[in-house]
Amino acid sequence: MTRPHASADDLKSTVRAKYAALATADDSCCGPSGSGGEAGLDVDMSEDYADAIATDADLDLGCGRPTDHAGLQPGERVLDLGSGAGMDAFVARRTVGPDGHVHGVDFAEEMVAKARANADTLDYDNVTFEVGDIEALPVESGAFDVILSNCVLNLVPDKEAAFAEMHRALRPGGRFSVSDVVHAGALPDGLREAAELYVGCVAGAMERDLYLDRLREAGFSDVHIATEKPISLPDELLAEHLGAAELDRFRAGDAALQSVTVVGRRPDTTA
Repeated sequence: MTRPHASADDLKSTVRAKYAALATADDSCCGPSGSGGEAGLDVDMSEDYADAIATDADLDLGCGRPTDHAGLQPGERVLDLGSGAGMDAFVARRTVGPDGHVHGVDFAEEMVAKARANADTLDYDNVTFEVGDIEALPVESGAFDVILSNCVLNLVPDKEAAFAEMHRALRPGGRFSVSDVVHAGALPDGLREAAELYVGCVAGAMERDLYLDRLREAGFSDVHIATEKPISLPDELLAEHLGAAELDRFRAGDAALQSVTVVGRRPDTTA
């Protein structure tokens, strides 16, 4: 049951409950069909993801491949925001190697437990996972070279706080690569007020240019979109939350949803 104009705490509770269920059962993220990927987005997975898929760490929750644009190097320390069952962390740990480390943070205890179990199964010793809130990260300031995130930041009610925490967690000169869902134009109210679609990365989406501006206001430089892809939602899914007339206006208008991977860096003020 959804409630219009839900508070941030209500939305957090909804997201936490949904992802806890995904970690412990064969649930679907985006609508009744569970068509695969956030909002039915088909994300191409390479052999780099074989271990994640083999341990069920790939729960079809991603909307991109942020590791492709992070420029990861051996020995680097990586923070994975909303690490889920460990998918992107397991890909990143290959590149950073035994001298590097990947630390995942997720606020669903069940997801963290699943990620830890997966790491144990794979015998990975350069990854760790911790329960925590992206708006108040349980990590030391300046502790990481790189931040990754995959279709999670748009689920955070206070994005300005999340972006500020990203800036704090990165060392000067550190960088980020985050995949997320954004929109151009105005989304219908029904789309924004549907908590289930919020969990599915749609109603929580921020306007594209505003998303980039907020990252810059948080202190990041060189912020730009590395990749983008349109998202098309099926009418049967939208019809659950929009009236016929509102759905027609949405289809005929200029509003659009996109999956983007955004990169940027914390300026090196020590240079």
